[in-house]
Amino acid sequence: MNWTTIAARMQRWGERTTTFRQRVRRVRRRLVLFLAVVGPGVITSNANNESGGIYTYSLAGAQFGYAVLWILIPMGIALYVTEEMCARMGTVTGKGLSDLIREEFGFRVTFFLMAALLVVNFGNVLAEFAGVASAMELWGVSKYISVPVAAVLVWVLVLQGTSRWLEKIFMAVCLVYLTYIASAVLAKPQWLVAVLNLLPTPVLHWIPQLKPWVKPPELSTAYLLIVAGLLGATIAPWQHFYLQAAVVEKRVGPRQWRQTRTDVMVGSITASVIVFFIIVCTAATLHVAGQRNIADAGDAAKALEPLAGRWASLLFGLGLLNASLFAASILPLSTCYAICEGLGFESGVDRKFREAPIFYWLYTGLIVVGALSILIPGAPLVRIAVLSQVANGILLPFVLIFVLMLANRRDLMGEQVNSRTFNAVAWVTSVALIALTLV
Repeated sequence: MNWTTIAARMQRWGERTTTFRQRVRRVRRRLVLFLAVVGPGVITSNANNESGGIYTYSLAGAQFGYAVLWILIPMGIALYVTEEMCARMGTVTGKGLSDLIREEFGFRVTFFLMAALLVVNFGNVLAEFAGVASAMELWGVSKYISVPVAAVLVWVLVLQGTSRWLEKIFMAVCLVYLTYIASAVLAKPQWLVAVLNLLPTPVLHWIPQLKPWVKPPELSTAYLLIVAGLLGATIAPWQHFYLQAAVVEKRVGPRQWRQTRTDVMVGSITASVIVFFIIVCTAATLHVAGQRNIADAGDAAKALEPLAGRWASLLFGLGLLNASLFAASILPLSTCYAICEGLGFESGVDRKFREAPIFYWLYTGLIVVGALSILIPGAPLVRIAVLSQVANGILLPFVLIFVLMLANRRDLMGEQVNSRTFNAVAWVTSVALIALTLV
């Protein structure tokens, strides 16, 4: 081997090393940009896996087993498409959703929409404190202790925190949802059957090879109601207002749009995965054991103990408590953002109390009245949880129609208007929700 060959090889090695370093720098730069933007999409998607949603998912698994899992993929796609439109509008316009609705459709339309949103979200706040009560009763703690403590905790958390600080806490809280994965593993389900049931079974159950594994669902009224409940529990009106407001408050601009879109996609996928494990957990235990009716999500956790063990029950209950506290912080916050933006008041957790008094008083009122309502003796906790999901399903199509109209305005969005695919998915979602709500 002569010196010329050695020099050529050294040069090629140096070029490869330089190329590798450039790739590492490029990946590191992208990762830093993503971590700077990530947060609103993951938080918004996972916050809706709250007490009312967990009860709906648990009931779906208990009543129909793995046969409802096929809805998760189209549901996850619909969640991503609807949230992506709001995140995109936030980055392009720098304004919240209710702010845009007021500017484009007038104050009167905005006022009635905000009034409906306030009523629906208040029902959701009640459901979250009901979830706290149900979860803590698993450990023998009375609701007269757990609910006031939870109310004070979430009130102080928001009033004393900044948007960046709250985002870090909320992202950490999202990790607690992993307890549902542990509960599902401890339940020892039929994983192959569960994965195969992710296929669109209304169509593919006619394939002979799949018949032993994929059982066709019976299209009864109860089944359609569960499907409607799953959609309403996963895609809620408040999510769109909160996500766009969070993107705006974080000052995410068009340059960071790709990272924001990834954030929304990651949130949609992780939220759907958590729903999958909740349904699998109850399908492998309650459905197999014939326990088809459960009173609430706490009842599902109790029923898991003799079937899957103490740890599965405790982890499921911990997930319920975490989800309820998480949503009890986010839901009032979302309501305050939407109403204050829509009616022209100052808003934002980075502002002081004296700078945004309406924002903070409204947040305080929702927390106090919501917690006190749950403490009323004989309060129908289960009915509150169910009706909150029904109300979400009724209001959501109207919100989606406003989002679609705004996202297709070229004078507002420029080149970032909706594609035909996004419009098709969003309109199909809206029409399906209207039809299922009527059913």
